[in-house]
Parts: sequence; structure tokens; C-alpha cells
Amino acid sequence: MTSLNSASPGRLTGQDLVRLKKYLADNLMRALEMEGVSADQRTNFVRQNIIHVYKQTQLNLPEDLRKQIFDQVLNDLLGFGPIQSLLDDEDVSEIMVNGPKKVFIEKKGQLTKTNVTFDDDDHVVRIIDRIILPLGRRVDADSPTVDARLPDGSRVNAVVRPVAIDGPSITIRKFKKDKLKVDDLIKFGSLTKQMADFLQACVKARFNIIISGGTGSGKTTLLNVMSGYIPENERIITIEDAAELQLQQDHVMRMETKVANADGLHAVTIRELVKNSLRMRPDRIVVGEVRGGEALDMLQAMNTGHDGSLTTVHANTPRDAISRIETLVLMAGMDLPLKVVRQQVSSAVDLIVQQTRLKDGQRKVTAVTEVAGMEGDIIVLSDIFKFNQTGVTTDGKVLGEVNATGIRPNFTPRLIAAGFNLSAEVFAPKSSPKQDSRR
Repeated sequence: MTSLNSASPGRLTGQDLVRLKKYLADNLMRALEMEGVSADQRTNFVRQNIIHVYKQTQLNLPEDLRKQIFDQVLNDLLGFGPIQSLLDDEDVSEIMVNGPKKVFIEKKGQLTKTNVTFDDDDHVVRIIDRIILPLGRRVDADSPTVDARLPDGSRVNAVVRPVAIDGPSITIRKFKKDKLKVDDLIKFGSLTKQMADFLQACVKARFNIIISGGTGSGKTTLLNVMSGYIPENERIITIEDAAELQLQQDHVMRMETKVANADGLHAVTIRELVKNSLRMRPDRIVVGEVRGGEALDMLQAMNTGHDGSLTTVHANTPRDAISRIETLVLMAGMDLPLKVVRQQVSSAVDLIVQQTRLKDGQRKVTAVTEVAGMEGDIIVLSDIFKFNQTGVTTDGKVLGEVNATGIRPNFTPRLIAAGFNLSAEVFAPKSSPKQDSRR
């Protein structure tokens, strides 16, 4: 710190401030290790000792700059560095770090660039390590991508060099501290009361349901809400790459994949967990997302008595979701004719719920579609509810509404047998203003 000692506060460069922060952080870390401070005392210890370490530098920084430096060091040691303030902002739904000097956020559906920066690539990597090390995961040149989660359940993906060309990247999908309920989704306009009543009946009647949607469309949020309809007296097994589902029931067994060790051994995949879950006496199997050969095992489970399963899949329409599942089943390595695969899908899946992120950032259920069986070699789909876009305002807001199609699903007798005799109003389309005026 000699060069800093001799520099006046007004002449400190950005690089000087980086070195000052590193000096404070390194000394505090050494003090923590030497004193053997417990996790619950760590915050108080750092806050009390940072002033003592700062005085050793013999610097006299302006109060606002000193506070800024202290906050950054505290965030680095106790939180997640420069992005901690973004994590604390409840209006921020997604954080995207594209290298140390480019940090973007999604806030209220809109993407914006922030003035938040990291010192350098190493600073970004230190924050990635802070996130993944407690989970027993690793990221390096040999294994340059990793999925993880924050303590609050937020989803994290990190990519480092050589895959990330412009510097280490972090993408964080935040989840609200207060778990969203179906009433919240109705209030936001994501779905209607009619749809909510219908989906509740389908979950309780143990239908197999796939939630389809693109990246960031809200699939996991909807899966969380729909899983809330599962009765308390049922045993639920959840399977995910990085645990983020927030089921409220008491009898939940959560499982998470495991990456391979440094020797490339002992990985545990989604497919292995799905197979294992069948030996765990599940009433329901909830898979965060199917993206590989586990789709075949999931379909076989659905077809062999494990009704009421829920999962998500990346697709932009219900028909695309069917095609995607067919492709994933073929990835299992079984040499099955396409017609046999389609028969498996049509007999296993009862309902597809399409979740969409519209151009203006709104997230809506844009279709609720019954898988109505086979006609020849083709799987028949029947829309029960569908979103119709009517236009776009001058400020870019998408206009439209979700409406029932007027079609009662073929599985209505199964709903009635399960005790859900839904009224005709649930499936009745709302009249347009023109229709009302003609009556």
C-alpha cells in the first residue's frame, strides 16, 4: 500500500481504488481465518474490523467515497459483489453479466444496461465461485459452464473462458421472496379465473400436464403455482438440474442433479433421478424441465400408473411441444418407430399449457390444449382456451385477451369421475361487444 499512502485522495486512480478494495478484502479474509469466526458472527466481525484495516492505510478519503469503498468490500465478502444491490431490488427479475463492464437487468419486463461494473474478469470469477462452491460445483477451463442457485432459490447460470469469449458471464433468474399464488397471476392478467378453475381440477384429478414455453416465459413460476393444487396427503418427488421449485406441501422429496468430478466421473443426470424416483413410492413426479432422454422415462412413468405428473419443456406452441417431446424421446437411444413414440405421447400426456412472454414483456398463458388422441399417425390437439392478440398500442403494449374456445375436452368424463363437474360457464367463450349489440 506504499504508493497509495503517498497519493492524495484527489489523485487516486481507478486502479488505485481497485488495489485499495483488494487490500481491505484480503486483510479481512485473513483476519476471519485466523480468528476462526463462525458463520453467524461473520457479518459483525467484518463490519467492526474494516475500519481498523482502513486506518492502517493512513488514507483520508472523502466520506462518500470511503462509504462507497466499504459497501463494495462488504458486498464482496458477505454478499455477491457489485450485483448485490441488484439482487436486493425486488423489481429486478433478471440479472445478466456479460463480462466485467457490461451488466444488464430485466425490470418490469424491460431490458436495460446498468452502471454496475466489476473490477476485472477475476472479480467476476470470484463471485461465481462464491455462488457455486457451497453447492459442491465447479467451473474452470475444463468445465466452463455451470448451473447453480442462490440461497433464496434464484437460478444461476455461469460461463467462463474459453467458452465465454468476452469474459466470464453470469445470468441470474430471480424469484420473488413472496411466492406467487394463482390470484396474483389472475391479477397480473397471466390467466383468467376460468382457466385457473380448469387447471386446478386437472391437477387434482391427476392429469399429466406439460407446461410449454420459451426462455424466460414464466414456466417455472406457473409450475410452482399449479403444484400448489396437489393435495397435502400425497408424496411428491421433485427432480431438477438446480433446485428452484418452491412447493409448500409437507411431504416433498427434492432431488437435484450432480455434475461430474474433476475426473469426469460420478455425475448424476435427470434421467437417472427419474428412474430412481420410480422406486421411491411417488404419488406425483414433478420434473423441473425435460431436455433429454429422460422424456422417455417420464412418459413410461405416466403410462404405468404415475398419474398427475408435471413437467416443463422448451417450445413456442403446443404443437411444437409435442414435436420437442418426440425428439427428446428419440434422444434416449431407443430405436423406436415414430408412430410408437407418438402413441406413447398421446396416451401419456393429457394437457399442454402454453406460457408465453409477449413482445412488451407480459407473461401470459396463451393456450390450454388437450392432447385428444391419435388420428392415423398424427397426434390430435384441441384448444380449450386460447389467447387472441387484437393489436399493439403506440407505446408497444400488446392488446388481446384469453378466451375459452367453447370446446369441452374429451376427458370431461374423467373430471366428473374425480368429482369435478365444471359448469358450462368455464368453457363458454365470452361474447364480443359486437355480438352483445346484436342481441
